[in-house]
Amino acid sequence: MAEQKATNITWHSGAITNEDRERLLNQKGIVIWYTGLSGSGKSTLAHAVEEKLFENGNISYVLDGDNIRHGLNKNLGFSPADREENIRRIGEVSNLFADSGVIAMTAFISPYRGDRDKARELVPEGRFIEVYVKVPLDVAESRDPKGLYKKARAGEIKEFTGIDAPYEEPLNAELVIDTSEHSLEASADIVINYLKEKSLIN
Repeated sequence: MAEQKATNITWHSGAITNEDRERLLNQKGIVIWYTGLSGSGKSTLAHAVEEKLFENGNISYVLDGDNIRHGLNKNLGFSPADREENIRRIGEVSNLFADSGVIAMTAFISPYRGDRDKARELVPEGRFIEVYVKVPLDVAESRDPKGLYKKARAGEIKEFTGIDAPYEEPLNAELVIDTSEHSLEASADIVINYLKEKSLIN
């Protein structure tokens, strides 16, 4: 847990509420948290869902693991402590997006169950959708779009999730999607249909 270093601070609430913003946007502010191994298809799926949401008239934003490490989390590496802080920051940011009425989607390996649970706790009940993008390790490794598994197997990358660092599978994810069995279109439709069934989008 990050230490609260600032003192003499007060939370200020504005006159415009989350409900006001949701009414204006005609949607619910939620967090869709994609988790899974490198190469499972998290970012690809998140962006496919983003396109479908856009076509449906919804405002969403994808917080992608690599992109965030270029800016907000550029000072973090891949040690267990840095991974925890990486996800803590993203949990806070995604909660702010959801509070603004936007559909926030995160595409991070987020290998530790406890870190994902902390992100869930920030968001009102029913507004956090964990999507486990599940593929067998050999499938993820065969895709290896960035050549990371090859480097990890060669010992060039240490503490690589799935090779020499753990991935803790979700126990109660709202959705489990195996992208080795479902096409990208079908996978995206699974997410969209879930959001409609739960009346989170129209």
